[in-house]
Parts: sequence; structure tokens; C-alpha cells
Amino acid sequence: MNRPLRALALATLAGLAQASAWAQDKITFMTSWYAQAEHGGFYQALAEGLYKKDGLDVTIKMGGPQVNGMQLLLAGQADFIMSYDLAVLSAVEKGFPAITVAASFQKDLQGMLTHDGVSGLDALKDKTILVATSGRTTWWPWLKSRYGYTDAQSKPYTFNLQPFFADRNTVQQAYPSSEPFQAQKQGVKANFFLFADAGYPPYGTTIVTTKKMVADKPDVVARFVRASIAGWKSYLANPAPANVLIQQDNPKMSDEQLAFAVQRLKDLKVFDGGDAATLGAGIITEARWKQTYDFMVAAGLLKPETDWKQGFTTQFVKDLKIMP
Repeated sequence: MNRPLRALALATLAGLAQASAWAQDKITFMTSWYAQAEHGGFYQALAEGLYKKDGLDVTIKMGGPQVNGMQLLLAGQADFIMSYDLAVLSAVEKGFPAITVAASFQKDLQGMLTHDGVSGLDALKDKTILVATSGRTTWWPWLKSRYGYTDAQSKPYTFNLQPFFADRNTVQQAYPSSEPFQAQKQGVKANFFLFADAGYPPYGTTIVTTKKMVADKPDVVARFVRASIAGWKSYLANPAPANVLIQQDNPKMSDEQLAFAVQRLKDLKVFDGGDAATLGAGIITEARWKQTYDFMVAAGLLKPETDWKQGFTTQFVKDLKIMP
């Protein structure tokens, strides 16, 4: 090739490379709450450039108490949301086209905070149990069925820990990085029991999109899932980059609480335990998904005729093989 043609070819290739760099797919991802360690993998993928390397221009938007992520997803205001198996199955029951494409955590993060004299979830029959409104249609039916607890012993949880601090006979719902941290700061000795470790079946911090996105842009879905799960692996190894972004979005999140939360995620093996240990992080299995369907039907939370297989797909995680 003579020099002019070679120069033209190189210039063309350079232009194509630059155009490719500019033509990143824009993605909006909606979290389920204010920024915290439980969202760290997504922020890490952003901070470390993992999304960008996979050709994605990702914007993370925080959820909150007044934000309905499923509604925003179905309205086209978000491309992916952080969600929950029970919410997706309820959406399927209503005919909404939501679908789960990956699970950040093999365990749901909901659990129970008790005082230090309580030995386990099976030892609450003489306790007052504080349950938030949302819990009454998710984990509370499971807890009642498994251990024989009753509505008579429950009271509303208003996200105020003072009733717990004031009464050693009171126990309450909790997340591993939140209420236990507050108890520690108050010098109150407490135990935390994760429902998943006693058989509560849902996955945690799932990635949910629409069936249209899966059908029309499977490559975008695959890249978002891959970068996000890689972000989780990176975050648990070195959370510092993501924590900067988390604190920018949520300045109330202190270094101390973030460190506490990351350690709890590691201790509970929510990312790398269960099937993830052998099948790879992010994995979803049909058998596990059916367990959640069976629980919901038994608890009266879902119609038996609901086509539960419509709520998830394994196509983006079965061959991902990002080993913890």
C-alpha cells in the first residue's frame, strides 16, 4: 500500500475507533433506596470505568421512600432497576413485562435484630416483633408459617429504634448494615439473624429490566449485567472508589457505616455464597426461583396460575462465570 493510501486507511480506522468511543449506549439504572454499601457494586462499575469499557454510559439514580422503581421502569423512565423477586412475580401476575436478569446477592438482606440473649429466629414466641408495612406482605408471612408466630405479637415498625432500645423483650426487622450499626453506636448488645440463612428463598438486589429490552437489546443487557457483577467483585475487594460516589449521592453515609456494611456483606457471604460459589456470581436458577413462587402461593401472596417462569431469565448469567 502506498503512503497516501496507508495514511487514509489509518485515518479511517482512527475515526471509526473515535466514533465507537463516542457511541456508547446510554443507560439509566434506578436503585431501591438512598446510596449505600448495598448498592456498591453498581457504583464501583461506574467509578472504575467498567461500564465505559463495556460501551455503556450509565447514570445511577437513587430510589427512596417516595420512588416506585417498577413504575418508572415500565414507564420507560429507567432501563434497569434494582428490585426484588416478590415484586417481579407480583408484576408478572398483573401482566406487566418485568423480568429479572441477574442477582447481585444469593441471599436477601432482610433479617431480625434482637437483644443479645436471643438464640435464634425460633426463639421469638414470647417477644414483641416490630414489622413495617412492607414486611407484612413479604417476609412476615414466611416467618409466621415457619415458626408459628402470630399477628397478635407484632406491632408496627416506624424505623425508629427507641422502642427496641427501651425493651429487651422487643425484636425488630433489620438490615445487616443499618440497625445493627445503630445498636452498636448506642452501646446496645444485639444479635442479627438473616432470614435467608433459615430458608427465606428470594434473591437479593436483583437486576430487573423489561422484556422489550431483553428482546430488542440483548447485547446491552449482557454488557450491563457483566459490568455490574464485575463491579460487585471489585467493590468487595476494594470499596474505596465506589464509596466516594456513594457519599456524593448520600452525604449522610459515613466512612464508618460503609466499612461496617462492607464487612457484614462479606461475613454473610451474600455475594459469593450459595450457588455463586460454584456457578459464578450473579447466577439465577429455576429451582431457586420456584421456591419463591411456592412460598408466595402458600402465603396467599400470588395466584397459583401465575406463570412464574416469565419473571426471570438465565440467559445473561448462566455462562457469565465471574467467580467470586
